[in-house]
Amino acid sequence: MSLILAVDNEERMCKLIKTSLELDGFEVDYALGGREAIDKISQKAYDIIITDLKMDGVDGLQVLDYTRNHSPQSEVILITAFATQETALEAMKKGAYDYLIKPFKMDELSLRARRIIRQKELEEENKRLKQMAPRLPDSFPGIIGKSKNMREVFRKIKQVAQSDTAVHIRGESGTGKELVAQAIHQNSKRSAKAFVAINCAALPENLLESELFGFEKGAFTGATHRKAGLFEQAEGGTIFLDEIGDLPLALQAKLLRVLQNNEITHLGGQNKIKVDFRLITATHRNLEQMIEAQQFRSDLYYRINIFPIHLPPLRERKEDIPELIQHFLKNHPEKTLSRLARLKLMEYDYPGNVRELENIISRSALLYDDLIEDVDIPVNGLQKKETEQPMGGWEALLNKGIRLDELEKELIQTALRLVKGNKSKAADLLGITRRRLYSMMERFGIGNE
Repeated sequence: MSLILAVDNEERMCKLIKTSLELDGFEVDYALGGREAIDKISQKAYDIIITDLKMDGVDGLQVLDYTRNHSPQSEVILITAFATQETALEAMKKGAYDYLIKPFKMDELSLRARRIIRQKELEEENKRLKQMAPRLPDSFPGIIGKSKNMREVFRKIKQVAQSDTAVHIRGESGTGKELVAQAIHQNSKRSAKAFVAINCAALPENLLESELFGFEKGAFTGATHRKAGLFEQAEGGTIFLDEIGDLPLALQAKLLRVLQNNEITHLGGQNKIKVDFRLITATHRNLEQMIEAQQFRSDLYYRINIFPIHLPPLRERKEDIPELIQHFLKNHPEKTLSRLARLKLMEYDYPGNVRELENIISRSALLYDDLIEDVDIPVNGLQKKETEQPMGGWEALLNKGIRLDELEKELIQTALRLVKGNKSKAADLLGITRRRLYSMMERFGIGNE
């Protein structure tokens, strides 16, 4: 929990700041005057010092000077009723983070405190990542992780990248198999040539065959011109066949011949065309079981599985989640997650793996305020049983034409009724901050009815 020191000659003001910020989740001490503040700063490390500028004896600028010299990790916000451009500039030159002019709203003070804490968290995260950099490769864009499982993946990428060995990547959907394939290509001798990727499960058999091997003009209805296949497009580079377990048996036989002879034949053509490529394949399926069920050719399996790489699901490398969260928030630098929100994300098992985490973060960043709370994270809803749904189920409510904002308004009104209008208790009951409750009440016109 972030620790704040409030400094003012008036105890009433100190207590007001303390009570307000504690409601927003901060831990707050206070000091009556600059002398007491300096004593406290010399004994304890504070994240933020909030001090009045004009005080008897030791004033706010002197507190600022002492903080900069003896507690440089602490940020200082100055408060004054007599601000001029000169005093503001002097304060900022001396190292103050910000200043507020009396009278001010406590929500504004809380917002600036949160901004400081968010900046400190980002700085700590960057520092930690820089310290780790020598132990981890930094040339695999988009692949995030420091866990033992991911370090093994990085080791294998470096081990195989410079060879032309066929690589087979195993992993559940959403684990980042194509990112690993790209990393292998980008760190190979073929990196200057093309990286060509196709999802074998995404196309019907006839289209997949023409995409892979190309066709001659007139080979089939609509073939109005000659077209090179993906193996030709990958000449000198890498071809990545994703979800190869979904490749039909007839095409498995044709692919095997390509791998044996490094030759292809266009649909509707007779000439053999030599091709030079590096093959990387991937699947979420169990190919060994498919071989037993005669759904996958064993001879093709031994051709593609020369160097296997297993990508672990996210539930097996949860220590990577904080780093992944930070990575996915980089496009939303003004947003941050509360500690409870991060804890909630750590506890979830992610059937959709890293892709699911990215979608959750992106959706939450678009929908909610700068500070994303745990109640804004939708993962619990994915795990609820039907018996836990409202009477009649969500579908029944939607079919009745009830909108989301109506449900939210009803929930807030019910909470307020249960606690007899006590807004702090209502916020606790709803699992949100009091500031968020006020914002929602204002949006729905609750209290003005």
